[in-house]
Amino acid sequence: MRTLVSRLIHSTTSLSRLNAMAMSKSVRNLSTDSNKVDEHFKVEEAETLNVPPPPTEKLLVLGGNGFVGSHICREALDRGLTVASLSRSGKSSLHDSWANNIAWYKGNILSTDSFKEALNGVTAVISCVGGFGSNSYMYKINGTANINAIRAAAEQGVKRFVYISAADFGIVNYLLQGYYEGKRAAETELLTRFPYGGIILRPGFIYGTRSVGSAKIPLGLIGSPLEMVLQHAKPLNQVPLVGPLLTPPVNVTAVAKVAVRAATDPVFPPGIVDVYGIQRYSQHKSK
Repeated sequence: MRTLVSRLIHSTTSLSRLNAMAMSKSVRNLSTDSNKVDEHFKVEEAETLNVPPPPTEKLLVLGGNGFVGSHICREALDRGLTVASLSRSGKSSLHDSWANNIAWYKGNILSTDSFKEALNGVTAVISCVGGFGSNSYMYKINGTANINAIRAAAEQGVKRFVYISAADFGIVNYLLQGYYEGKRAAETELLTRFPYGGIILRPGFIYGTRSVGSAKIPLGLIGSPLEMVLQHAKPLNQVPLVGPLLTPPVNVTAVAKVAVRAATDPVFPPGIVDVYGIQRYSQHKSK
């Protein structure tokens, strides 16, 4: 009897050892498989980190060799954008080093054919096109030329379009009828073609250092003190006819900063930005 019990105990012990060895082997296999799975996912995660950077945005400045346009070009370059300019004269006469980084196009903005090459790969447009003369000429250069540009940009699939327009100056609007009628016609076209990406800046007198040939005219000597005084006279702006004459001047650097931000920031609200809005936005840090 004792021999039988001893054999049973021995058999149970052997089975326990075999089970333990089997379980140990299974655990080791599971551990090895788990490591293999972890290694696989680690490789996949490492591969997804190699995402190429987004393509650089390209900005086209219409009238980029003018007073306001040249400041916009420089501001855009400082933001790391690829910048092109289209104007009647083509390359700028400026001798500053940054001008060498602009793609200068020469063309007649009144002709839609001039836009084909310049708009290639462009994601945003800023128009500084405008001028004075007879009423018919002012309507053509401020209205028709910009309307052509807006339509060409929309057909090309440009995302955002910023138009440098002008603030109302009361009685002056009647004296420069072609100028303001052209500006407002272009504004209407812009808001129709770019309901979600069209921004209109309406500055008053824009001051800064203007280059006329080799001479530099420091308009800031007049504009800066006037801006400081008139920016606090906003209630007087509502006086009929003469009130708009008290619209404060604005620095060309502020206009350039807001224009470039409006052209590149997808959350910048569409619509009209008056001189007070330009002052406010220019003080905000760009993202």
